Amino acid sequence: MLFNSFQFLLFFVVVWLLVMVTRGTTRKIILLVASYYFYMCWSTRYIFVIWGITVIDYMAGLQIEKAEQLARRRLYLGVSLFCNLSLLVFFKYFNFLTGSVRSASHLFGLQYDPPLLAIILPVGLSFHTFQAMSYTIEVYRRRVPAEKNLLEYALYIAFFPQMVAGPIERPYELLPQFHREPKVTLAGVRSGMVQAGWGLFKKMVLADNVADFVGLVYGTPRHYDGAALLLATLLFSIQIYCDFSGYTDIALGIARMMGYELRINFMQPYFSRSVGEFWRRWHISLSTWFRDYVYIPLGGNRVKLSRHYLNLMLTFVISGLWHGANWTFVIWGFLHGLYLIVAQATAPYAARCAQMLGLHRVPRLTAAFKTLLTFSLVTFAWILFRANSVRDSWFIAGHLLPLGRIDPLLLKVGGFSRATAPYLALSILAMFVIEWWIAHPSHVPRLWARPAFRALAYNACVYAIAFFGFFGHRDFIYFQF
Repeated sequence: MLFNSFQFLLFFVVVWLLVMVTRGTTRKIILLVASYYFYMCWSTRYIFVIWGITVIDYMAGLQIEKAEQLARRRLYLGVSLFCNLSLLVFFKYFNFLTGSVRSASHLFGLQYDPPLLAIILPVGLSFHTFQAMSYTIEVYRRRVPAEKNLLEYALYIAFFPQMVAGPIERPYELLPQFHREPKVTLAGVRSGMVQAGWGLFKKMVLADNVADFVGLVYGTPRHYDGAALLLATLLFSIQIYCDFSGYTDIALGIARMMGYELRINFMQPYFSRSVGEFWRRWHISLSTWFRDYVYIPLGGNRVKLSRHYLNLMLTFVISGLWHGANWTFVIWGFLHGLYLIVAQATAPYAARCAQMLGLHRVPRLTAAFKTLLTFSLVTFAWILFRANSVRDSWFIAGHLLPLGRIDPLLLKVGGFSRATAPYLALSILAMFVIEWWIAHPSHVPRLWARPAFRALAYNACVYAIAFFGFFGHRDFIYFQF
């Protein structure tokens, strides 16, 4: 059941009405049952995985809080982490690891062919396990008390707006909201509807309409020249942002309509002026998770410089592996780690060059250049993220130039007709303008303060979804992670 489906609209209306007329434990039971039903629309049998994670970490949290000896607390934390990571490794990485061992053995002339399992990755497993691990780690660190109410802890794990693709919540942010009655206000419902509508626009009008062209080119990259490869790469950077941030906007919107607040997961990342800033704006709940539970425990930047660079690289390589069981994701994480290391190592020289060139006299031009450079670096790295193999990504990266020309038939087959292409281009431009206004509220035109103009803008968004939105079945990209 997708957010952008009529089935979900009916489901949410029913759940929202039930939430409005109930209180206390009854409301929580309704939310939990609805969350399990929402998840079981993808797979009934994998609900047992969610139940297993819930029970194991609930019991582990109680035992960690109860234990007085550090060794015993570490034991219970270790059991929790082992169970969560074992599930993740089995479902997500078993075939990747065995396949890598087979390839390595063949490289050395050994005929070792371990069996591969027909495993289907449970939807959103990486998000569930990371959210569960953050709970037991925070209980271990004595930053939050263990949750005594199993119903409320189960909701923390399975709250349906964010259970499939995040944001990854922290226990000290979400659990307290289940301890009290949510306040549903007219302003909150209106704000939630606007944010959810904006998310649907980004998903259905932008991400889904460029997906066919991107899939066509990246499916067989050797059939196309530089112009098609470059356009597909640029469009994928639009697709993945609008797809994932669109999901997050819908999740935050529908949660707010029920009186709950989820973490902000995106802050207009394509306006970043450095790769480091990009990661402070992109998938914030994941990047801060790795910062708090991987990078800082490794020593962070409180160590000698070489170890600091190693910590950065390890964090990003693990982050890349989290995204998928493919070497393309590992190299993608490595490339972003390399970006940050090079940026930090060359920062003094870059500042000296900027001073010599007098760039401080043209701050807007400098900011625009940095933004364009950051977007280019991030978009180049997306090649690895989207390509089907390392070989394909190497081919695409090496054949972006010369550009050549795009066959009009390719655009038509990719879904860009003469009638729809101008509207899609205008919608992409409008998205960037609105996102820039969101990032710079002081620059929002005064016209926006007029209710009639806002109503016109909202109606235009609804019109675009109704007439240009993609209404077929197309999963959100991050469901696969």
